[in-house]
Parts: sequence; structure tokens; C-alpha cells
Amino acid sequence: MMKRRQQGILTGMPFMAHVSSRAFVDDVGRRIYLAKPPARVVSLAPSITEMLFSLGLEDQIVGVTEFCDYPAGAKSKAKVGYANPNVETIIVLRPDMVLAPKDFLRPDLQAKLEQLKIPVFVLDAKTLEDIPLQMHTLGTMFEKASAANDVTQRIRQRMAELKLKVETLPAKRVLYVLNSQPLISVGPGSFIHQMIGLAGGVNVAAQAGVAYPRLSMETVLKEDPEVLIFPSGEVETVPRREQQQWRRWDSLSAVKQQRFHEVSSNLLNRPGPRVIEGLEQLVRAIHPELFGPSVPALHP
Repeated sequence: MMKRRQQGILTGMPFMAHVSSRAFVDDVGRRIYLAKPPARVVSLAPSITEMLFSLGLEDQIVGVTEFCDYPAGAKSKAKVGYANPNVETIIVLRPDMVLAPKDFLRPDLQAKLEQLKIPVFVLDAKTLEDIPLQMHTLGTMFEKASAANDVTQRIRQRMAELKLKVETLPAKRVLYVLNSQPLISVGPGSFIHQMIGLAGGVNVAAQAGVAYPRLSMETVLKEDPEVLIFPSGEVETVPRREQQQWRRWDSLSAVKQQRFHEVSSNLLNRPGPRVIEGLEQLVRAIHPELFGPSVPALHP
């Protein structure tokens, strides 16, 4: 026993082999060690909640955000807030891990949880490809590797099918309208910008230097989008009456061709297992011809 311990020290390797296999690095580069899979988990993002449910971990979830509404089982979980999570509520739930997005993880919340020895693991998907990687990490962490493989295989297979559908078609110029007044769209660095490209579109805000740029109508008229896409959902939506106001810009190709489309903001904004459904909605909006004449624009 002593000889093995000395060898571990000399080689710089951990003495217990299983320790290294339970080491995980999150998306901000912090390493945590877990002796066993977490049994009580708080999720601070709808996308993370959906990933956990897709792995069959609903019994381990003890707390979620107020916007975690899918699947149906998420609605009955204890709520801990969203952009401003309630520290006291989280502590009462006695989690042995908190899974959080980078954007809403306040330094004071993180410090308090670490003081209480509650590990925080950050999941921060920047691209579509990050989602299968995160699924595999969670699958290993919770000893659900087989389920993670099944979910990610379906995502990758459907992604490959959709990319194959659009790769031979001419890309359409797309304007994604987050808000009309002021006009806010998506640019490089945003998740949806990448999704538009994968769906066979060219984002007319691609030259913007920020992820969520404000655009002038002069820029839009110059770029002349062929398709206008509006998010639709309970949290983030562009009302129909606001969409209709775009019709006054009758020189735009999208208006001439009556190419107004809605996509689910929940599917596009949540980097989780349903994101591939969001990608398919984008493909249907940008290239409806791929799906036959039975798929009209939502409201010509």
C-alpha cells in the first residue's frame, strides 16, 4: 500500500484512480471533483432543466427557475427565481449541486454557495456544437452516459439531415426581428446567428459588431432581406400587430413576397435537446420549398 502511494506521489498521478475519472471542468474553466453523482440538483436555466429531463434525471431535480416550463414535470418543481435567484430558497432545497448559465450567475450567489460547500457547475453554450458536449458531460457526471449518447445521436443525425437539405440551395437573406422599435436583431456571437447560417440563410446583420445590434431602417433597406423572422412565445415575442407594421416597407423583397414567419423563441433561445426543433423551424421558414406546397407562410 505504501509503495503504491509513493508511486502516485512520484508520478504526479492521484493515488485513487477513480478520483480523476470524477473530475469535471465547466464552461468557465473551473474544475470540480465529485465522489458520486449528485442526488439533489438545482437548475438555473430552462435549457439545463430540459437537458436533465432528457437524461431521465427528473427525480434528482429539486429546484428550477420560474421559466422552466418544459417538459410538464418541470412546472411542479420548486421555483428559485431566474435572473435574480433566491439564495435562501436554494439553500432550503439542500442541493448537492447547482447547474447554472454564465449570464445569470451573480458573483455574490456563487460565493455564498461555495461558502456553504455547494458546488456550482457552469454550462455556457456558445454554439450548437456545444450542446452535445454538455449533454455528454452531464451524462458522465450523473452516470447516464447511454441516455446522453441516445439524445446527442438524434440531435446530430437530424442536424446532418437538415444541413444536407439546404446545402445545395441558394442562401436567402434573413432579418431576425427581436424588437421593431427600436429595431434589434441578432449578430455574430449570438446563438441564433449561427442557427440562421445552418438553416440556409444569410443574416443581414452579419456585419454588426455585437451579438444583439440595433439596426437602422436604412441598413435594412440596403440589405433587402428576403425573409422576415419573428420570435413567438410567452417570454419573448413580437406581436402580430407589430409584425404587420413592416408591410409599409413595400420595397423589401420579404414584403413583396409576403415572407413573414414566426419561430418558437423557446426552441431557439434554449441551447438544449429541443434546439434541433428550432433549427427545423428556421429551415421551414427560410426554405419552405423543401417541405412541399402544404407549408404556407404563417399569415400572408
